[in-house]
Amino acid sequence: MATIHLMLAPLLLLAAIFLSTEVTAQPAAPAPGPAGPINITAILEKGGQFVTFIRLLNTTQIGNQINIQINSSSDGMTVFAPTDNAFQNLKPGALNKLSPDDQVKLILYHVSPKFYTMDDLLSVSNPVRTQATGRDEGAVYGLNFTGQGNQVNVSTGVIETRVSNALRKERPLAVYVVDMVLLPEEMFGDRKKISPVAPAPKSKSPAVSDDTSHDSSKKAGVPSEKSGSGEMKAGLGFGLGLVLLCLKFIV
Repeated sequence: MATIHLMLAPLLLLAAIFLSTEVTAQPAAPAPGPAGPINITAILEKGGQFVTFIRLLNTTQIGNQINIQINSSSDGMTVFAPTDNAFQNLKPGALNKLSPDDQVKLILYHVSPKFYTMDDLLSVSNPVRTQATGRDEGAVYGLNFTGQGNQVNVSTGVIETRVSNALRKERPLAVYVVDMVLLPEEMFGDRKKISPVAPAPKSKSPAVSDDTSHDSSKKAGVPSEKSGSGEMKAGLGFGLGLVLLCLKFIV
């Protein structure tokens, strides 16, 4: 029996060495591949309440511009996404009344060409540039941020609302929810309203009264009493002269 054990011992040792070699030689699990490109539409679709904003991003082609820029820029971007309720709270027909160019500016106004965290927004210098800045000559199209603690408010000069939870907050793209559509003052404010100028009064030429015309015609057409009496006096004087002359010759 002991002889059998001595014969099996080397075999068991070889088997153990072989098994350990096989375990070591197994390939390691592949490392996870790099994340795919960032897509603003996919982020909003995951949020579930941005149908109108997604539609405007697509019709204006701004969604594609964001995707291209965010995957090639080092500054990052920040998007303020209005909810569907925010668009429903606009005046009826407000979006339809905008020209295609104004719709582009409205959506660009919700995008900043720089990445901002919530803490950054509390300390940033106002006004903050947006993608609409520079679209119109002399127009700022900026956003103003205030707040304290964990609350951040954004103001456009027309509306003010709170910056809510973040759909995404990792570089290079931050996406924050807002409960109101950000209406730029340059498009919806009162600064362009001008009081109408009253029309100048029309100059009237002096009218000639009918009485005056009648009087003039009377004066022109009817001889005056003074001229008639003068003619009568002249006739009487001539007659008296003739009578005196005749009496002189008779005498």
